[in-house]
Amino acid sequence: MLFAHDTEQALVAAAATVNTGTGEELLPDVAALDAFLAPWNWTGRRRHDEAELEAVRALRPRLSRLWRAGEDEAAELVNAMLREADALPQLVKHDGWDYHMHATPPDADLHVRMQVEFAMAMLDVIRMKELDRLRVCAGDDCDDVLVDLSKNRSRRFCEGGCGNRANAAAYRARRAAGPRS
Repeated sequence: MLFAHDTEQALVAAAATVNTGTGEELLPDVAALDAFLAPWNWTGRRRHDEAELEAVRALRPRLSRLWRAGEDEAAELVNAMLREADALPQLVKHDGWDYHMHATPPDADLHVRMQVEFAMAMLDVIRMKELDRLRVCAGDDCDDVLVDLSKNRSRRFCEGGCGNRANAAAYRARRAAGPRS
């Protein structure tokens, strides 16, 4: 494992959050937000309203910048995100998870908890000099982002099928070129 479990989960959740707005709007309503959040097990208070939905959508461009930022810009973005939320890191245990960090109270707004969780994960990425693990999909016409958690740093494609399409296109090109002599 490259990062702590909660850091890896936060990074993957951040990428998923960004990707809800890179093409077709994947958070069109509160029900879609509820469905999106379910697998991530976000703890704390939820309002389940349009304001909460809009606040989560507003996080996406800021998080997207982290995927394209150099180290100094990423550090500035992370620091700003933590400052705005008055983050106060604490070790907590809950819901079967061993000790991990939370930096907001459970009654903080969802978008604030998400912002801080993602910023805390980015602290590890920046300190470990691993920004190159944050990537934009190599697929043609795909702007989705991904986190490369592979040991050999080889992940190039998002989970949207871009890798399969690239492999199929390469196969068709080889077939069209004819047999090798």
